Amino acid sequence: MNLKLLFMRADGLLGLAIVIALCIGEACLLLLLESQLALFLLLVLTVVLWFTVRRVGLAQAAGNAVACRVGATNMLVCLGIFILILIFREEHYALLMIGTVLLFTTAGIGLNIQTGLTGLANFAGASFFASGGYTMAVLVQKGTIPHELALLAGGAISAFIGILLLLPVLRTRGYYSALVTIAFGLLFSSFLQVNEHLGGSEGLQIEGLRLFGWDMSTGFEWGGGEVSFYFAYCVLAILVFLMASLLAHAIEWSAIGVNLDATRNDELVSSTFGISTQRWKITAFLLGNFVIGVAGALYSGMTGFISPAGSTFEQSLLLISIIVLGGIGNTWGTLIAATFIILLPEKLHALQEYRVLLFSVLVVIILMFSPKGLVPRAMRNFSRKRGIHE
Repeated sequence: MNLKLLFMRADGLLGLAIVIALCIGEACLLLLLESQLALFLLLVLTVVLWFTVRRVGLAQAAGNAVACRVGATNMLVCLGIFILILIFREEHYALLMIGTVLLFTTAGIGLNIQTGLTGLANFAGASFFASGGYTMAVLVQKGTIPHELALLAGGAISAFIGILLLLPVLRTRGYYSALVTIAFGLLFSSFLQVNEHLGGSEGLQIEGLRLFGWDMSTGFEWGGGEVSFYFAYCVLAILVFLMASLLAHAIEWSAIGVNLDATRNDELVSSTFGISTQRWKITAFLLGNFVIGVAGALYSGMTGFISPAGSTFEQSLLLISIIVLGGIGNTWGTLIAATFIILLPEKLHALQEYRVLLFSVLVVIILMFSPKGLVPRAMRNFSRKRGIHE
């Protein structure tokens, strides 16, 4: 039987399940391996698998499943991630890395709402990520509101700060809009450095965090072993990631997404058809910043610390690299790209000082062979049985 036809059965769910299993296996090896040579060989194997997956039709089948069976896709992906955190349930470092990947993926989803759907160039993503973290730290220290609400407040404050950028962002386009966000990011990082109320260059500690009645600083006994306290953070990170991906999908596959795409492609033509491009830009910018802020708030709670180092231009480039490598506008490509961009510098110690250079080389190499990223965004098809057309 033709492999492509086999993988396309049940709207491509078989192909999707195989791709998810391969990704989970790769992630396990990436977390387990310590030898630099073994990690290099794993990278070579990853490249070979990527080309093989595309050649035998697995990528097309998985893309079709993502487009046609949203609920099943989310269930399979989240189940795979949950299995991964179960495997490493006693390992502090591994769970911290998994949680970091999930939260940076969530921030990437927020950035994709702005850049991938609407075409807004936001090079200050780290600033909004950090603003959510600082909001969480201040509210937890003061103890004025429940910590669950502090998570949402992190997103709300990030969206509110985004309002300050609306006027210059709406009045500029292209490179000029990008320069506005770069300037804001540099100013915001400098503000955090000199603000003593926010800890200055030393940042703020977050202690005594309780979410949904659970003390997030303690582990628990399970299966004869001590489960890491990061386990609870990873479960919560999965839920936040799932809600963000469902939100992004709901926007993309609705009339709102069509309006956002029209705004991105040609504002002048969109305006002649009665589309309020300004309104949709505002909506996408604020909503994207809210998602980024929530991810930043949970990340600061997980690490127990937030400092100006998390708001630098380098961190913003990291977020941009994630969505470009994964495929602009594609949630699942963002997850794959975040896995490698977060974990590789941590595992390849010799490359940590050259992280920005590594990202740049990866972007150039991957975009040479796949101009639309690792997982290109699928075209819409609003027929009853949806599928990808590219």
